[in-house]
Amino acid sequence: MAAPMFDYVIVGAGSAGCVLAERLSADGARSVLVIEEGGSDRRFFVQMPLGYGKLFFDPAVNWAYLTEPDPGLGGRPDYWPRGKILGGSSSINAMVWARGGREDYEDWGAAAGPNWGWEAAREAYREIEDNEAGGDEWRGKGGPLFISANRRDLHPLCDAFVAAAAEAGLPHNPDFNGATQEGAGTYQMTIRGARRNSAARAFLRPAMRRRNVTVWTGAQATRILFEGRRATGVAFRRNGREGEARAAREVILAGGAVNSPQLLMLSGIGPAADLAAHGIAPLLDHPHVGRNMVDHLGLNHTYRANAPTYNDELRPLLGKVRAGLRWLLFGTGPLAKSVNHGGGFFRTSPERARPNMQLYFQAFSTLIPRPGERPLLTPDPFSGMSLGLSNARPWSRGEIGLAGPDPFAPPRIRAGAFADERDMAEMLEGARFLRRLAATAPMRAVIAEELRPGPAVESDEALIADIRERSGTVYHPSSTLRMGTDPESSVVDPDLRVRGLEGLRVCDASIFPNLIAGNTNAPSILVGWLGAKRIRETERR
Repeated sequence: MAAPMFDYVIVGAGSAGCVLAERLSADGARSVLVIEEGGSDRRFFVQMPLGYGKLFFDPAVNWAYLTEPDPGLGGRPDYWPRGKILGGSSSINAMVWARGGREDYEDWGAAAGPNWGWEAAREAYREIEDNEAGGDEWRGKGGPLFISANRRDLHPLCDAFVAAAAEAGLPHNPDFNGATQEGAGTYQMTIRGARRNSAARAFLRPAMRRRNVTVWTGAQATRILFEGRRATGVAFRRNGREGEARAAREVILAGGAVNSPQLLMLSGIGPAADLAAHGIAPLLDHPHVGRNMVDHLGLNHTYRANAPTYNDELRPLLGKVRAGLRWLLFGTGPLAKSVNHGGGFFRTSPERARPNMQLYFQAFSTLIPRPGERPLLTPDPFSGMSLGLSNARPWSRGEIGLAGPDPFAPPRIRAGAFADERDMAEMLEGARFLRRLAATAPMRAVIAEELRPGPAVESDEALIADIRERSGTVYHPSSTLRMGTDPESSVVDPDLRVRGLEGLRVCDASIFPNLIAGNTNAPSILVGWLGAKRIRETERR
């Protein structure tokens, strides 16, 4: 039986893949197949905004990767949740909509040309967004993706956090996606009508109503098919059976910063010596495939509070029932929100030209964040809260590799946490800032005691040891298939075409020229939007 033929075969229904499917099918002239190993996003805890705590360790919706033991983390492996579901990680994430700073996209423009620069990004975001706060020169109104302004039903302790930040020298910022990124305030969210507004809900579900869009769930791509050096389709396994799908125009990888380089290497595209060591015949020696991986690392300081927090509401069984009824009946309460109500961006020293740290405020605490021990929706049995941070512009680099030729084996992830000593120096500065923030009058009024790292942890050496012991990814890996104009340092060109091959593009967070200072869902959706434009424009040439 002949393999079915489509114009485009998209591998991965994550943030970028969902946008690609919608944009490339919009005129009805091209057929699109989306291959996704995960299942439907129509699951109770996916739809519930705070339900992501229940998804954190769930292998039904989560690749649940472990890195190799990392010297930067004291020899610990790190846990990397990645979405395995329609919507990808946008269906299991904390829903923060933070685009990154203007300077990030100026860097993208310098690396990949003006089609990826600040003005192109700003205009694209205004096309994408239907922002509850209204449209202006920064925000969009009327686009396909509703963005909650997140100004109602906030936990009262958010006011204390914003006031504390101001006392610590970080002024209130009403819009991190506006004229400036620096400051403290509340995050915008991909929440609509008290439900998660994932890329699947906003883009893929509308596209699936079109006759020219086909979505196969439970289908894991195992390799890219080639005729010579032209990609012609994808081999996959679905429901225990092997199959193939053919692409008349192009194969587009949208599996993310982990799975896209993995599939390229399984298909013979990558560092030739590494591939040969696994018994894979190299089709194309691409030394940068899987390399240059960069990620944000985060750390929480946790406190016992002397004011009520979400712990008090969500720890007791009766409290869980009440919160569930509020969400189901009225779309209100803690379950209708992300746990990260507040946050911000700051510089660890005034000499820095732009923010190098991101802040998080949670009126909630869990002191056992290790894999498999308990879901994140089980809070501590006391009033607790957390102040967190992550390094916004890290220097350290890791890599994605193969553990072997088996396409169903997890990839090898070398995270490289704190491999560059500058990152640890910045995290130490950030930890000191958290201490200053907690010492302000607004915070002193609500903090009973510091639990982690604890007041005994005071010297630089002790704080660094704590950072190594407790920090980890904030789930933003990127740049493993970097885009750029320089063929010596990039895997894909500014039109997302894999260098040295035909009919094959990559469109996801793996192509980021550098990691955005902020959460990566927004720029991943941006890449899908701008990527669809590049594909259409190159077709017309």
